[in-house]
Amino acid sequence: MSQPQQLDDLLEGGSDLNIVCHNNPDPDCLASALALGRIAAAAGIDEQQILYSGEISHQQNRAFVNLLDIDLQSFDSATVQNRQPDSLLALVDHSIPGENNTVPPDTAVDIVIDHHPAEDIDARFVDHREELGAAATILTEYVRTLDIDLDTDLATALLFAIRSDTLDFLRGATSKEYDASGYLHEYADQEMVRQLSSPSVSGGTLDAISTAIDNRIINGAVLISHVGRTTERDALPQAVDYLVRLEGVQTAIVFGLVNDAIQISARSPDARVNVGDLLDEAFEDVGSGGGHQDVAGGEIPLGLFADYTSDDAQLLDIVEQIITTRLFAELNLSE
Repeated sequence: MSQPQQLDDLLEGGSDLNIVCHNNPDPDCLASALALGRIAAAAGIDEQQILYSGEISHQQNRAFVNLLDIDLQSFDSATVQNRQPDSLLALVDHSIPGENNTVPPDTAVDIVIDHHPAEDIDARFVDHREELGAAATILTEYVRTLDIDLDTDLATALLFAIRSDTLDFLRGATSKEYDASGYLHEYADQEMVRQLSSPSVSGGTLDAISTAIDNRIINGAVLISHVGRTTERDALPQAVDYLVRLEGVQTAIVFGLVNDAIQISARSPDARVNVGDLLDEAFEDVGSGGGHQDVAGGEIPLGLFADYTSDDAQLLDIVEQIITTRLFAELNLSE
């Protein structure tokens, strides 16, 4: 039995479906959740919800939710802990409870559809394909195979998600991304795709990028910087995407203080550096980090750092020293 048919059979036995996005979901996660909801509806599950934790702060993500009118609800652990036996729980674009989500680590999961590196995935149904550039590629395959009604909004969401997660097919794209996009193109709203591709940028994001430019430290082909304290969490990946383009830089890492945590974003087109492994190994004892070979992120609770001082400038000095020291050590660079 094919994987799409296995998923359909599982959904047919459920009373309702809770689709949990990863923290601060991006278009790939949101489009995948939207598609899984449509598949569930076709299988007879009328009661379903898309849940998320964190914020929809990136201007592109906000535009995605608003233009496509995606109904999202804040995640509450009681929702999954108190659900009935035939109530299904799905994770899309992530795979492990408690990692990049606020799902309690011991929660039983029914469905996992993901393309990020992960080990020990435990669920009744798993489709985990690290070789693909987007989770939306997998969901597009399911929509086609199960002959799900593909309306304009769903096609637009999936097409933009694939383009976004592969940087317009420049990062991690395979023949399956091209095939899925070719199928979706006929049904998608191309004008909406253009709007989503160039949303307005907030002043806070520009300020954060400017701060990262000013604070950059370069050691060989490695650049490390920080955005200071910001409410614009998604300014970090935008800053690192800009800085990794600097001549001579092959690996760029940007961190910042966001609420009560240190957020980290990394990029590396250098095949010799796996930034997913780099962040995981550098910070596994104090937080979490991981991702792909060329794109990764991490989070470290401020915890004891914040106990040293309430002054952000002094706190940043402490954090910068520790973050930089750990990264240079993992990269075998002298400070």
